[in-house]
Amino acid sequence: MKTMNRIIALLFLLTAVFSECLAQKKTLYATRYKEWRPSVITFADGHQSRQSFTNVFLKNGALLFLQGELSMEANMDNIVAVDFPGDRKFVAINNQLAFMVDSVGKNAVYCVELFDQDAYERNIRNNVNYSSIQLGDQLSTTTIDLNNEDDYQLPIFRHYYFFYDGEYIRVHERELLRKLPKEKRTLMKRIMAVPGFSWQHEDSLVMLLKAITD
Repeated sequence: MKTMNRIIALLFLLTAVFSECLAQKKTLYATRYKEWRPSVITFADGHQSRQSFTNVFLKNGALLFLQGELSMEANMDNIVAVDFPGDRKFVAINNQLAFMVDSVGKNAVYCVELFDQDAYERNIRNNVNYSSIQLGDQLSTTTIDLNNEDDYQLPIFRHYYFFYDGEYIRVHERELLRKLPKEKRTLMKRIMAVPGFSWQHEDSLVMLLKAITD
């Protein structure tokens, strides 16, 4: 009970600053990084590959890498993690690269950043050219010519997952109510009832994860 009271008190204190978190991140680029970056890719069979020129595609959360003059989209079915030294380590959740927001014991909150699909279709369709070629088993058949426009910005939306009791669960009220045991659902509803709670506030999600973590 004391732990629950502390959590609720913290959420009240954080309500005043939550409005700052609502400011939506925007980007001029279709990728997470403006420049290509080196990374270490871990595949499903356990082996690793170091690539010198890689990036994260914000349209679908996939890994991109440079092959010659072509931007190639990796087959995410075979990838479990991508580490960008000096920045973030990503894990693949539902074939999308997600980074850790915070952890609570063995559990954690993960985030996938994607830009608005409708805005993509409106603003980038004519500036991104797709073609197909035959590649090896670990690559897709999509090549992407990434061109960036400086006269518009694309809104970025964050999608969250809990790593909870050994599995990834999409952070959504209905999904969590379906997955959590009865006593944890009760704790979750208490946190949801606190003023300032939002499914898009990372502080709220971390507090919720703390409440349902043993």
